[in-house]
Order: sequence, then structure tokens, then C-alpha cells
Amino acid sequence: MGFIFQDFNLLDTLTAYENIALALTIQKVNAREIDKRVKEVAQKLEITEILNKYPYQVSGGQKQRIASARAIITNPKIILADEPTGALDSKSARHLLESFELLNQKLGSTILMVTHDAFTASYAERIIFIKDGKIFNELVKGNDTRKQFFEKIIEVQTLLGGDLSDVI
Repeated sequence: MGFIFQDFNLLDTLTAYENIALALTIQKVNAREIDKRVKEVAQKLEITEILNKYPYQVSGGQKQRIASARAIITNPKIILADEPTGALDSKSARHLLESFELLNQKLGSTILMVTHDAFTASYAERIIFIKDGKIFNELVKGNDTRKQFFEKIIEVQTLLGGDLSDVI
């Protein structure tokens, strides 16, 4: 299971490399394999140049990418993500979401993500909208393109903002 927290939860006494490698170390993966996998995920999320830095030495977006790398390094069956793209620029967000797609499609991982961002949500296959603690609506991507799915998400978000009678 992988976790991506909104507030990163990185260990301040470990470098970015060590934060990412921690889960593999706990699983007793050999050092050569850890190094290979950390470098692969770091390259994918464009954080290779900061692997030797500590969390206090990097930006919020870089911290989020480190936290994301830590969550996906073990190829988990389920990832719980709380606003995983919130602190990322659009390019970094796209890279992370593409990594999620790869984990989902190639490795069968399930990603349970909380987001308020329609663009981020458009990468999902299924969306459950919650309003006032209750299920408000559900969308399934099906054969829609990401653009078509995005437009449906926007329509539902519009309805979430007020009562159905407020929408003309």
C-alpha cells in the first residue's frame, strides 16, 4: 500500500533518496535493486538532481514529488492519495498522473485519490462525487476521451455548487 499525504510526511533527517528508498529497505530489497528503482522513479518525476538534498532544502512541489516517488516505488496494489497534485506545477502533475495510469493499467494498482481538480480527476476511470458527506453523483469514463470525461466532470462540479434548480 502506498500513501501520498497532502502535507508530504517526509522524514527530515533523511535525504530525498533515503525517503524514497525507505519502503524498499524495510522490505529487504537488495541495495543494487533499490538504487536502480529509486533512480528510475526519480527520473520519471524529474527529481534526480535533488536526491541528495534534505526536505528542508527543496520546494513544496519537489517535496510532493519525493512523497509521490516514495508511494509508488514499491509498485503497490493500492495507493491512497490526498490531493497528490496540489503542490505541483502542471508538467510535474502530468508526470505523476501518467505514473498512476501506468501503475493502474500495467500493474493492476488501484488508486484512491481525493481531489478538487477536474484536470487531475480526468485521469481516473471512475469518479464518485461527495457533497455534504453523501454520494452526490458517479461518473465512469468508459470509452470517453479524457477531454470528453473532463467536460462531464465540469458539468457535475457545476451542479455541486448549488441546487439543481439553480442551474439553467
